[in-house]
Amino acid sequence: MNPSVIAEARRLVVKVGSSLVTNEGRGLDHARLALWAAQIAALMEMGREVVLVSSGAIAEGIQRLGWKKRPKVINELQAAAAVGQMGLIEAYERSFRAHHLHTAQILLTHADLADRERYLNARSTLRTLLELKVIPIINENDTVTTEEIKVGDNDTLGALVANLIEADALIILTDQPGLYTADPRKHADAEFVHEAVAGEPALEEMAGGAGSNVGTGGMITKILAAKRAARSGAHTVIVSGREPDVLARLARGEALGTQLVTRQAPLAARRQWLADHVQVEGKLVLDAGAAKALRKQGKSLLPIGVVEVRGEFHRGAVVACLDESGRDFARGLANYSADEARRIARKTTTEIEAILGYVDEPELIHRDNLALL
Repeated sequence: MNPSVIAEARRLVVKVGSSLVTNEGRGLDHARLALWAAQIAALMEMGREVVLVSSGAIAEGIQRLGWKKRPKVINELQAAAAVGQMGLIEAYERSFRAHHLHTAQILLTHADLADRERYLNARSTLRTLLELKVIPIINENDTVTTEEIKVGDNDTLGALVANLIEADALIILTDQPGLYTADPRKHADAEFVHEAVAGEPALEEMAGGAGSNVGTGGMITKILAAKRAARSGAHTVIVSGREPDVLARLARGEALGTQLVTRQAPLAARRQWLADHVQVEGKLVLDAGAAKALRKQGKSLLPIGVVEVRGEFHRGAVVACLDESGRDFARGLANYSADEARRIARKTTTEIEAILGYVDEPELIHRDNLALL
């Protein structure tokens, strides 16, 4: 494993899982929070910039409210998050204050990152906080989120934040030592993966696949987060949060956990914003020729290449592009609404005016407004 990836990283996003923060759901682990604060303070002394993405609000709220199990009703989950967020941030603030560091709480939803203006505002705020040497502590805003606006999990949120601030590396602290070639609890011959390239399809298979219930610490979300973070040039390390002095040792160049390196050039800022849309308003299914033109040739999407339009969306909405096998491989801004897209699908650009009565753009999605995943 190449130890220089974290050793040379200046701007870091550190994501801490709920099981670590709340000591497997038994309430906030104040001693561990204090250890991480000390390590992050050491990173700051080394000239690093650190953003902390922390789970644990709902688990802490459940514990504070005296509930025996996690509720399933959305309003009760939101209430637990509201109660727990108070304790979580209070504990972090106390831990960092011991090192004379200020903290800032930032709660995000997918809607904050999907809107271009709010996205830029969030980036500006985070960059200003880093310049002021304040530790931003980020969580999904579970007090207001519904399925329609959820990022989904804090591994994904960590990757989105890494892209947002153009971090050099994402460190995911978990209750597992890293990635294995198979679930080590079920396969005695499972081998530990010390280093791989983020985004390799084989990694998702090792983690169990997107629809798997393999319980390797939610490893699939971490693999997908690394793939997402790689788009902005960020490397990812998945490592046990119980490893002594883990952050400082990584910063000194020690090889710990699983390192997933990026080999791709970072996406341009606007395309990165497009690629980071977890939720989309609609989907376009493309034929093989159109999918190839987008993937291999950097072409725009013409109506003739669209075989199906799914969902309802307006002009300017972010939509997903799927190939004929159903694989989601791109995001783009639609030049036409869903109704208009259905009417001109499989038609040539010269037929658009006759069908709609006007032509806004000859392309359904222009290549400048398209990002491959």
